[in-house]
Amino acid sequence: MTFDPAGLVYLIVGIATLIAALLPRLLGRVPVSMPMVFVGAGIVAFALFPDLPDPDPTQHSWVALHLTELCVIVSLMGAGLAINRAFAWRTWSTTWRLLAVTMPISIAAVAFLGWWGLGLGAASALLLAAAVAPTDPVLASEVQVSEPLTEDEEGADDEARFAITSEAGLNDGLAFPFVYAAIAISLAGLAPAGWLGEWLLIDVVWRLSVGILVGLASGWLLRKLFFSDLSQRLGFTDKADGFIALAATFIAYGAAEVAEGYGFVAVFVCACTIRAAERTHGLHSVLHSFVEQIERLLTVAVLVLLGGAVARGILEPLTVPDILLAVAILLIIRPLAGWLALTPGKTGPRERAVIAFFGVRGVGSLFYIAYGLQNGSFPGDDRLWAIVTVVILGSILIHGVAATPTMALLDRARRRRARRSGTTAVAETPV
Repeated sequence: MTFDPAGLVYLIVGIATLIAALLPRLLGRVPVSMPMVFVGAGIVAFALFPDLPDPDPTQHSWVALHLTELCVIVSLMGAGLAINRAFAWRTWSTTWRLLAVTMPISIAAVAFLGWWGLGLGAASALLLAAAVAPTDPVLASEVQVSEPLTEDEEGADDEARFAITSEAGLNDGLAFPFVYAAIAISLAGLAPAGWLGEWLLIDVVWRLSVGILVGLASGWLLRKLFFSDLSQRLGFTDKADGFIALAATFIAYGAAEVAEGYGFVAVFVCACTIRAAERTHGLHSVLHSFVEQIERLLTVAVLVLLGGAVARGILEPLTVPDILLAVAILLIIRPLAGWLALTPGKTGPRERAVIAFFGVRGVGSLFYIAYGLQNGSFPGDDRLWAIVTVVILGSILIHGVAATPTMALLDRARRRRARRSGTTAVAETPV
């Protein structure tokens, strides 16, 4: 009798889903994150059961691309709905600093080291840099804003959690122009005459503008549909459920992609626009809760497959310089670039250190490397996959262990500072 692995796959998926439902409560304040558990589970499962399908992303690039794409856009909707701080240029100043300073410095540093230290071509080095530059909205849940509040509490999002959440929401889309630049260089060569003009006009100006405008328009239409006086009289708001958030995600992303814009940007802007309506309404919690559950399920699938790819040899092309670069990305480049961007600023030294350090790399990096390799011409794609994977594994381990105790220490320091200053706005107290 021939063994059919389908039943085993269903069994593993069922166990993983049950664990995903229980794990956040079981872990509590333990310095172990959900991504650590599921990557480890994937490594064990695919090592013990050789009949399971091979999860190699180089052999199944379409699946890798679209599974990570779906996971990221759902996570972006959740991140936007969770942010309680109203949008304003001044109050979001920490976010702008991270986007305008930290991200370009990180990309430039990694691209240079990839070219000079690893011997990668210019296009491959830039693709690697763009892929590992964004803070990930999927794997950074322990250090992000947790949920939308139903009470009008000023300053409810402390600066560290707000900055990491808003940065992750926006820079996963803002990395795309650099990915397109890498693709253009891989196809047309390094000479700017062959790609620079079109890149600036289409991939920077047009795609970013479309992403922002589609996000604003779709968010405005959806919030009018469910928060207007007419919709409340008709009972739309009271009868609405979490599927609205999924609909909003697909509408914003699909419309932006059809118009050749950045769908990642559109989804996050759409979520923030919806969140801006009736900020204390309980529907926001319903939407966020549903998205969070879908995100958790997708994340489990990605992480288990990532662990499976590790068990099946995705890291074999790694060299010692590749590993040293991964360490530098996580422990030197991002922290220094983040600290530089936030100095001086309204954050205290502890908050500044936390924001700079927790540049979590994750599912977004997998999407970008899959997208770039599928649309460009990059030699040594196995090595690029290996480097990105080891960066993500390092981030899962380092940030996973550090997140819970670090945020607990930061919260205690903030409460002590607030008590000494005699203020009740704990979240707004810089430490």
